[in-house]
Amino acid sequence: MLNQLQTLEQQGVIRALDYQFAKLIHSMNPDPLLTLAAANVSFELGQGNVCMSLASDFTLFGLDEKESSQLMDSIAIPKEQWLTNLKSTQIVGEGNRPTPLVLDSDRLYLYRYWQYERTVASFLKSRSTEALDTDEARSILQRLFTRDYHYLAQQCNGKSEASQKTELIKWLDIESIDGLDWKAILDAVNQGADTDTLDSLIPESACLNWQKIAAALAASRSFSVISGGPGTGKTTTVTRLLALLTELGLKRHSPPDIKLVAPTGKAAARLTESIGGALAKINCSERVRERIPAQAGTLHRLLGVIPGKAGFVHNKNNRLHLDILVVDEASMIDLPLMSRLLEALPDHARLILLGDRDQLSSVEAGSVLGDICAAASFGYSDEQRNLLEVLTGHELHKHDLLTRKPEQTYAPNSVSDSLCLLRKSYRFDAHSGIGSLAKAINNNDHRTLKSVFASGFDDIELFSIARDSGYPQLIQQSVESYHHYLELIKQKAETHLILDAFNQFQVLCALREGPYGISGLNEEIQKALQQKGLIEVTGQWYEGRPILITRNDHGLGLYNGDIGITIRGSDGRLRIAFQLPDKQVRQFLPSRLPEHETVFAMTIHKSQGSEFADVVMVLPDKDSPIITRELVYTGITRAKSKLTLFAEMGILIKAAKSPTKRQSGLYRRLVQ
Repeated sequence: MLNQLQTLEQQGVIRALDYQFAKLIHSMNPDPLLTLAAANVSFELGQGNVCMSLASDFTLFGLDEKESSQLMDSIAIPKEQWLTNLKSTQIVGEGNRPTPLVLDSDRLYLYRYWQYERTVASFLKSRSTEALDTDEARSILQRLFTRDYHYLAQQCNGKSEASQKTELIKWLDIESIDGLDWKAILDAVNQGADTDTLDSLIPESACLNWQKIAAALAASRSFSVISGGPGTGKTTTVTRLLALLTELGLKRHSPPDIKLVAPTGKAAARLTESIGGALAKINCSERVRERIPAQAGTLHRLLGVIPGKAGFVHNKNNRLHLDILVVDEASMIDLPLMSRLLEALPDHARLILLGDRDQLSSVEAGSVLGDICAAASFGYSDEQRNLLEVLTGHELHKHDLLTRKPEQTYAPNSVSDSLCLLRKSYRFDAHSGIGSLAKAINNNDHRTLKSVFASGFDDIELFSIARDSGYPQLIQQSVESYHHYLELIKQKAETHLILDAFNQFQVLCALREGPYGISGLNEEIQKALQQKGLIEVTGQWYEGRPILITRNDHGLGLYNGDIGITIRGSDGRLRIAFQLPDKQVRQFLPSRLPEHETVFAMTIHKSQGSEFADVVMVLPDKDSPIITRELVYTGITRAKSKLTLFAEMGILIKAAKSPTKRQSGLYRRLVQ
């Protein structure tokens, strides 16, 4: 068996790591089945899967069914006997003692990944309700979510009655349309009626403000997830939630110690900016506002990296010092990191995860946020729904998607009571091509996918990626879009303006290699910029070169995903300028930088946690298993104002049909 695995490694089917792990297990027990299974468990981890599924339809090493069957036949043990045979070896345990591999039901794990999964599931299922003064909390929520009728009047000014009605339905989250006196409402809005009059005409019971529901839910739970796509207001919601919790804490003379974190420096910078903007607008006292941190950090910095070691300063034996932890972009967090974070939380701490469940999962093994959201998608318990109705004034029992079905049997403290999905985007509505395209991809809606580009939207365009037509246009558009930041460099503009200008536009790719990947596109764009006289490439380093950090350097404060621009100082030396989460600009000599790469084009994976006003997304001309629904959705939703897509429609349709499925037992543990 080792010879066959070595051949697979030489062919590039499996990694050297997979072969070496199989070799180690073989030295402990030369059982061909055990050796083969060990190699596959390691391989699956490399694919992002936490475990190997031994369900009846499994295949090995991503091979097709025929090749996989031939490999299985070589050990002469029928598929249906694998479970029994693996259980009989001393190398495979049930988790009650340390063994290299663990068999749990029909899933085979590395022992430490089995532990990670159990730790996360145990933590989430142990979380419960938080004591809450409902009358006081309701009053504060009502103030924090006060309707802005002045803004609405501005939105309605000069529009037809039908358009005014549409604006009111959108911004007031009106659900029960038919039972309202629309003539009286429109007259009141146009005549500048007082707030009490409008509140009586449009009662809370007729509305469903998902942000308010999310804040109420998170205030009532020691663990909560607020999930939603771009523009649904996750950070606006969490800022108001923190104001609520801070105000309640101050009344008890024990204001909470709050920390804000994200997986990458770029995501932390975005969270810092979003929280700062939301803080300026919320209806709370200055005393409350001052207690809410305006600065977010990275998850690794919070836990405390130990150079040269896998562990962190803060762990189960040295807990973090905080009362509330908000983690943004939670979809990017892999299973091992989530496990270590949960172990480091103090028992009394409140954990709030923010993220988009439809985005790409973490680069490493696991899809923790996706598994949590899937396990929490069964509606609320009667107790939770009743509490939310009291806190918000909304009549949730009228909405089937929020009501747990009688046949569903879960523990009272199920994670299902800890999720609120923000379902309404205030950025991408019916007039948004970006939003319509993202929705069509997510819903595998081929009809809309085919028609959306011909629907007159001015924020999306589709071009063929053909080498003789679309490709030159792609390069030309990239040159035109990068022109602005390069002109600012020539004008010796302030560094933060140069960085801001660069971050307005980005080319995103699905692949790393080839003409449609970042290697080919970075080379072509660089060459075209030089031909236009916008840059002067004299070696590896030149003024205007944008670079992306690809490895964390905690000493320098530079993290995977940070983008810097090369500029020439007054002393004539080239330095790379970065804007840190606190908005400060720091400059480094090229020799000091950790691993990095040119970033005229970046992978969609690397773009997670970032947003750009204008995005060009490039998909290859041929199908690839990398092109999944989540990948394309993530790329689309990096664009805030404009998306230009260079792709073939057939590739888009195939992507919509291809959701990512990661092997994990977390979902099953959470719903049991």
